[in-house]
Amino acid sequence: MKKVLIANRGEIAVRIIRACKDYGLASVAVYADADVGALFVAQADEAYALDGASAKDTYLDIDKLIAVARRSGADAVHPGYGFLSERAEFARAVIDAGLIWIGPDPQVIEALGDKLEARRIAQRVGAPLVAGSDGAISSAAEALAFAKRFGLPIAIKAAHGGGGRGMKVARHLDEVEEMFLSATREAVAAFGRGECFVEQFLDRPRHIEAQVLADRLGNVLVVGTRDCSLQRRNQKLVEEAPAPFLSPEQREKIHAASRDICAEAGYTGAGTVEFLLSADGMISFLEVNTRLQVEHPVTEETTGLDLVIEQFRIAEGLPLSTTETPLPRGHAIEFRINMEDPGRGFLPSAGEITKFAAPSGPGVRLDSGVASGCVIPPMFDSLAAKLIVWGADRAQALARARRALSEFRIEGVPSVLPFHRAVIDHPDFAGDSFRVHTRWIETDFAGTLEAEARPLQPETAPLLRATVELDGKLVRLGIPDAFLKLLGQAPSSSQQGSDLESHAGDVRAPVPGTLVQWNVADGDLVKKGHALAVMDAMKMETAVTAPETGVISILAEAGSSHNAGEVIARISPSTRDNSSNLAGQDVPETLE
Repeated sequence: MKKVLIANRGEIAVRIIRACKDYGLASVAVYADADVGALFVAQADEAYALDGASAKDTYLDIDKLIAVARRSGADAVHPGYGFLSERAEFARAVIDAGLIWIGPDPQVIEALGDKLEARRIAQRVGAPLVAGSDGAISSAAEALAFAKRFGLPIAIKAAHGGGGRGMKVARHLDEVEEMFLSATREAVAAFGRGECFVEQFLDRPRHIEAQVLADRLGNVLVVGTRDCSLQRRNQKLVEEAPAPFLSPEQREKIHAASRDICAEAGYTGAGTVEFLLSADGMISFLEVNTRLQVEHPVTEETTGLDLVIEQFRIAEGLPLSTTETPLPRGHAIEFRINMEDPGRGFLPSAGEITKFAAPSGPGVRLDSGVASGCVIPPMFDSLAAKLIVWGADRAQALARARRALSEFRIEGVPSVLPFHRAVIDHPDFAGDSFRVHTRWIETDFAGTLEAEARPLQPETAPLLRATVELDGKLVRLGIPDAFLKLLGQAPSSSQQGSDLESHAGDVRAPVPGTLVQWNVADGDLVKKGHALAVMDAMKMETAVTAPETGVISILAEAGSSHNAGEVIARISPSTRDNSSNLAGQDVPETLE
């Protein structure tokens, strides 16, 4: 293995590029139009355009990625996380092209990526499990019947999902139908398949996971545990290793189940086995992520292992660096630095980072894909960086986290830093006991965080493509729009969201993203506060609510893309009787 194509972007691409340099490998980056000026593009040894703006036309286009691998002379592919990292068809295409796939075998990805098959594997090895449907369910009625039989809450999950996408938790019978439909929509959008299954959901559980490494010589090693309970909308925000406040028996049960599941599946590479831990101590297998995890740095900091280099070794057929579970060295906590506004319900934001001043000092590590002047595009994940702190014990790690977070400054785009600063001093998280659970942010977090100013929207056309003749040969050029602006040739399309002319009845896109569906029809009478539509932004669905009561005129079609603040509908006052026949619906709990 000599040259690695990184089929990803952002901070994970930077992380893999650095591991390539440490291991003596050349790195190849690929980039969408909006990422032409990104850090990972500049840091890679080579970078190739994918000629597209959306994820579908770039980082999810298997043919383009394989073509770049051949063109660049890469002999291996690392998928990072997200995008195609857990897609068996991509792994198979890489292998069929004669390249080294840095990950588990395609058939293992298929088996464990199918959540129903993963449950069957867990059952075979005796891993702890809650009750679940025997197979995929075909209707909301089946989910409702399961809820009535086993009780609430229930989790409706995409059978081929992962990373929190396509998973909805219903806590009331009257929301089961909408949760089923929403999970199905997300599953189709994210994974191309809408099959869902249902299982009991442990109320107020912790989220515990085990990091596993397995080589091709038969060694299956559980490296350690992590706690990932601080989440919003099933997306993790804070993780730590080792998982605190576990009994030796609980830790051993998680280690044993993780090792047995991976051995039974014939796993190779780095992977994570996830569990839920109820308040009364019940452990239940959740899923296996057949890739490197976002939170892998906390395991690296507490074990001394470089998990990306371990992936390289495994892909080359070498044994693991160690076959003994390492004793944890101190304690590490990771804070995901998402470009989201916690004061607006963690709405993702896009725009230019005008200032990015990162902390440093003892015990501080930063994995970042951005710097001052970088633009956060609206069509990709909101994760921009990760702050990792280490201490000799959890108390020291918390102290260093307070210091690092107080130093951290990001301006231009809202970030989750205010939430991190608040949570690090909350007694539920930083006290003598651990009272955080997976819905703690929505249900228990008492802090009130102010909304930040909406950022400038990023340019809509970051590249101007043209074919020119150079020395008698036609060459295709991509000229950054920002460069043309410097020459006075390209007027900016940016607008300050808060400065847009406002009318009381305007229905505006709350986030930059795609309009998934309308819940009402043109001309319907709608009520203030009701959910009119659903938008998908950076991996999360967000409700569009009515600002006024009246008759709606729909101005944008489902499937269209919008910047935050764009008017997508308009509500006019109505003299019609609004005591009945009001369209729209209450905002579902997961979309608030």
